[in-house]
Amino acid sequence: MPNIKLINIVGARPQIIKASAISRAIRKHFSNQITEIIVHTGQHYDKEMSEVFFDELEIHKPQYNLGVGSAGHGRQTSLMITGIEEILIKEKPDCVLLYGDTNSTLAGALAASKLHYPVIHIEAGLRSFNKSMPEELNRIMSDHSSTLLFAPTNAAFKNLMSEGFRPENSPPYTISNPKIYLTGDIMYDNTLFFAGLAEKKKDKFLEGLSLIRNNYVLVTIHRDTNTDDITVLNKILVTLKTLAEEKDIILVMPFHPRTIISLKTWLGKLYEDLKNCAHIKIIPPVSFLEMILLEKNCRMIVTDSGGVQKESHFFKKPCLVLRKETEWIELVNNGTAKLVGSDPDLIRKEFLNFMDSDPGFEYPAFYGNGKTAEFILNEILLMFEKE
Repeated sequence: MPNIKLINIVGARPQIIKASAISRAIRKHFSNQITEIIVHTGQHYDKEMSEVFFDELEIHKPQYNLGVGSAGHGRQTSLMITGIEEILIKEKPDCVLLYGDTNSTLAGALAASKLHYPVIHIEAGLRSFNKSMPEELNRIMSDHSSTLLFAPTNAAFKNLMSEGFRPENSPPYTISNPKIYLTGDIMYDNTLFFAGLAEKKKDKFLEGLSLIRNNYVLVTIHRDTNTDDITVLNKILVTLKTLAEEKDIILVMPFHPRTIISLKTWLGKLYEDLKNCAHIKIIPPVSFLEMILLEKNCRMIVTDSGGVQKESHFFKKPCLVLRKETEWIELVNNGTAKLVGSDPDLIRKEFLNFMDSDPGFEYPAFYGNGKTAEFILNEILLMFEKE
């Protein structure tokens, strides 16, 4: 097997978590063959959304932090491209590893492909089929800039095929002759690994929030389509507050800073009502292990996060999706996730259905066997061996 230098680009909280699975697999299985360099774009730049995750997940600190921070899509992406390009020219890696669908992903894909470094895209092929979402554009452009594409689900693999990617391609693999794989999901690797560690702090954490297992609903809201449209945010939260009071159940809301800013700025009275409601617990962003505990011990999940949708499946929890579409369509087809958008009637209907019935849902193994990171790294090494 060859010895390669791999640039691992992260920028947002979920990517830091995903990178932990890759970093852990390198340490355990490939430390003599892969030199990893982590580049943090600083897309999520405050301590609670970034540094704490490196510490808790035992990922070595990034060798580079671009410190880009918050900005409009164009400025943020351009600053990332400039910074990543400079690092690539200096480090001369063998390949660049990217995750998901953020501006950091797009910037890494453009910078690397234009300098002719192979792009490896984890979570390739995911599609919401809504090009008004910036994430959808990022996914498509990153996939079509990649040399190796790792699709986490069968639906994602089929999406790549429908866009012209050919599974029968033979090496050597290049941006013009890419290779696609059906792999499973590295977040399932992480869930298996960290669930036991999180369990050790369960009692203290849940007791600190006065939570009882299966007697609360976890709510996360962070997408700009929900937070920046005040009418939409108001409809969602008023509906959820009413349902919590009606069903006498606690809603735990670890709100993203964007959501809190919108509430404080535009919906001050509602924010005060939520804080003073006995059925609502608004808490700061939580660590990854704490999020695992909240997911694992809740009764159901309400979210607009793609990652949390998957984690609801890992922990066998029904999920209301505050979006009109999802890239994880297999969960909707399975009946364990419901697309409700911001429609109060739909939110009410599906919330009550999940609360009042015990449908005996099954949670099939859509996301692999928990060894996806190891598989990905082995395939990357094979690519260079076959050159």
